[in-house]
Amino acid sequence: MRPTTVTAFIALFLILIAAGSYAYVGLASIGAPLPAEGYTALALGAGFSIMVGFALMALVFYSSRYGYDEPPRLRDDSHR
Repeated sequence: MRPTTVTAFIALFLILIAAGSYAYVGLASIGAPLPAEGYTALALGAGFSIMVGFALMALVFYSSRYGYDEPPRLRDDSHR
């Protein structure tokens, strides 16, 4: 493997370790309980994210069905 590939793997692995340790420290700490407004905001945010996901998947299927994601083709204008 090339040195740049090894360097990239090491950098990404260090970022993974840092993110994992940050998540562990954040989840292991004991804090105040989440108020009712927090649960409401969490539910609304999750619901909105799911609706956006459904809408984007619907657009993917719509564009696939009607040929919007076909590769471009040159028009033959010689018959004019």
